[in-house]
Amino acid sequence: MNPVIASNRYRSHTCAVLRPEHIGQPAKLAGWVHRKRDHGSLLFIDLRDHYGITQCVFTPNSAAFAAAESVRLESVISVTGNVIERTAENVNPALPTGGVEVKVDGLEVLSTAELLPFQVAGTQDIPEEQRLRYRFLDLRREKIHANIILRSKVIASIRRRMQERPGRSAVEASVDGVDDVVEPVAAASRAAAPRVGPTRAATNIPPRPRKKGKRR
Repeated sequence: MNPVIASNRYRSHTCAVLRPEHIGQPAKLAGWVHRKRDHGSLLFIDLRDHYGITQCVFTPNSAAFAAAESVRLESVISVTGNVIERTAENVNPALPTGGVEVKVDGLEVLSTAELLPFQVAGTQDIPEEQRLRYRFLDLRREKIHANIILRSKVIASIRRRMQERPGRSAVEASVDGVDDVVEPVAAASRAAAPRVGPTRAATNIPPRPRKKGKRR
């Protein structure tokens, strides 16, 4: 994704848009601390937002270096700096932004993360009970996030095609037929409870009075 967004106090660009044509320009990015790599004289942070990842580099003479050293993974930060070209050996062809990086001269911590129960970055297997318990972290993982985006695009495409055909209407319904609420029960089991319509208690509808009659 490479959307055009309005700049705000947190960012001037998303983490997916910077390219070689931006070299030499100032940039302000905001997102989660995805990865950190400390090479002694240089510190690298992969900054992730909903749209992509951009590598940020910190030098010891930068005022932001100490803050970058102490910030935890999945903390939310905003950085300012200049877009610079990566050296040929450091170009990452797997990233759309892999030809550039941001040399940071300012960092603002917007939200500090606690120690993580599991890593969001990477493809390691995570026990299902942990994934369900920390669902807010699990949904940030690359594969899960990509599935969410794909599902959104599929639903949007179906809805558009339905609405373009005369006499057709798109009606809200679950893709699977039933929305299940999955709740952890024990380490080796789980229960799936189907969602139902609003109950009388939830809608403030009084129960129907029972008719009195002779018992048969």
